[in-house]
This record gives sequence, structure tokens and C-alpha cells, in this order.
Amino acid sequence: MPFARPATPSSAVPSAAGRGWGYTDFRIREDGFTRILLLNREMGLGQAGRMVQRLLEIETYRMMALSAFPVARKAAPDLGAMEIELAAIVERIAGATPEDEAKLLDDLTHLAARVEHLQSATRFRFEAAEAYDAIVMRRLAELREVRIPGLSTIEEFLHRRLAPAMATCRSTSRRIANLAERVTRASALLRTRVDIEREHQNQKILEAMNRRGRLQLRLQQAVEGLSVVVITYYGVSLVGVLAKAAKAAGLDWNPDVVMGIAIPVVAAAVFGGVRRVRRALDGEDRAAS
Repeated sequence: MPFARPATPSSAVPSAAGRGWGYTDFRIREDGFTRILLLNREMGLGQAGRMVQRLLEIETYRMMALSAFPVARKAAPDLGAMEIELAAIVERIAGATPEDEAKLLDDLTHLAARVEHLQSATRFRFEAAEAYDAIVMRRLAELREVRIPGLSTIEEFLHRRLAPAMATCRSTSRRIANLAERVTRASALLRTRVDIEREHQNQKILEAMNRRGRLQLRLQQAVEGLSVVVITYYGVSLVGVLAKAAKAAGLDWNPDVVMGIAIPVVAAAVFGGVRRVRRALDGEDRAAS
């Protein structure tokens, strides 16, 4: 089957002293194959075999490297949409209120999941394409081509066709990685804002608890004071009953005098008892904490 014209890349191997020439147009025919014509003028079997192997590897790995190009083109619309979405979220973060932060964090989480899915779906293909492209470049260097007047070399042809596709794949891979990094930074920024707001709320809660604690302490002290008064009153009343009973029994006691003398004694005893109980309870609380 003849080669297509007019553009037919070609190569020559000067290490064989011009004794080997390779021609191909890299076009896939109807039968699914690409034609490579090798002219062996005076090459040995080893030289011819190495040249055939290199030409076949160049074509094979070229096609494998180019298989990442459709992946990059397919990812481009989704990637662009996610970049726009991230820019909108970052703009919303700048003017967000505490009520908006939960929704923003949810949106960022969903976006991060989509970016991670896209990166996982394309990373292997792009990394493989880089490896295949490196193999193609090494095989081209091993051919050591020389130009044939009027024809392009295989290296020139591949630089025109393969290099732009690989540049697109690299650019898409970098954009995905940059987008993932930007999403991570935006998430960290938003979480920092949420944490600061939460700490502020916790501080308010602690201040309210401290105020309630002080009020409870004052109330407790007031109750303790009232308790001392009430217990003292009933204690003195009991002393008065005893004094009246003693007078009725024949003792020369004045109940009013006895009750007056008993007031400070009973009050001091009650106050000391309440203090001991409170210290005991405080000690149990400290031991428990």
C-alpha cells in the first residue's frame, strides 16, 4: 500500500554509514495498521533488528502516550467548572456569617470529593503518558536521524504532533493538582474560621457558667446564713424549754436569762458545724476532680 503524500516523515541512521533508511507517515490504514518502510542497503542483521525495534517502539509508545490526550480533553470542562465553583466559594467565605459557614463547609467538602475523584481517575493515565513520552524521546535519540532534503524527520514530525498533546496532558495534570491544593487551603481557612467562632462561643459559655457559679455561691452563702439563724432559733427555743422545765422542778433559773446566754453559744456551735460540713464537702469535690 503506498504512503500518503506529500508529508512523509523519514529517518536515516548514520551509524550504519547511510546503509539504513526508514520511512513512515504515521497514518493508520483501513486495516488498522501503520506502514513503516525500512530500506536495508548494507546493514547487518543486528543493526537492522535494532532499527526495526526502535521504530516499532516509537510507534507503540507514541500511541500509548497519546491515549492520555482524550482523557485530558474530557476532563477539561469539569475542571473548568470546578475552578469557577471554587472561586465562588472563596468569594463567599470572605463575607460569610457564622450561619453561612456550615453550608460553605459542606460545599467545600463535596467539591473536594469531586476533585479527588477526578485526580484519581486521571493521575495514572497522565503519569503513564509521561513515561511513554520519555521512552519515545529516548528511542528517537538512539536513532540519530539525519535530514533527507525535502522530507521531515520522524523527530520533527513527533514534536509537531506529540509535543502539543503531551503539553495539554501536563497542563491538565497541573491544573488538577493546583485545584486540589487550593481546595485544601480554602477548607483549612474555613475550618480555622469555624474553630475561632467555636472558641468564641465556648468562651461566652464559660463566662456564663462562671456568672452562674458566682450567683450560686452567693445564694449558698445566704442559705447558710439563714440556716444558722433558723437552727440557732430552734436551738435557743429548746434551751428555753429546758430552762422552764428546770424552774418548774425547783431550780432558781430565769428562762429568759438562760435563753439570752444560750444565743451566742448555740449560734457559734451551729456556725462551726456548718463550716465543718462545707469544708468536708469541698474536700470531697477536690478529691473527685
